[in-house]
Amino acid sequence: MKLKKMKVGESGTVLDFSTSDPAYRQKLLRMGLTRKAEFTVVRKAPFGGPIEIEVKGSRLVLRSDEADAFEVDKK
Repeated sequence: MKLKKMKVGESGTVLDFSTSDPAYRQKLLRMGLTRKAEFTVVRKAPFGGPIEIEVKGSRLVLRSDEADAFEVDKK
C-alpha cells in the first residue's frame, strides 16, 4: 500500500521506498524514515496536498509525490 492512500489516524510500518537520488534517500533516513519504522498519519491536506506523519517522536510533512514513494504496511 502507498503512504498517500492511508487515512488520518491510521498507523503503519515503512516497508520500502524508491528514490533514484542518493542524497534525498540519505535525507529520508536521517529524518527517521527507515525500513520497519512505525508511523502514524496525523493530517492530510485536501486535494492531494501534503501529508503529516509522526515517526519516532517527530512530526514530518511530506509532499504528495514524496509520500507516493513509500510502500507501507498498514496496522
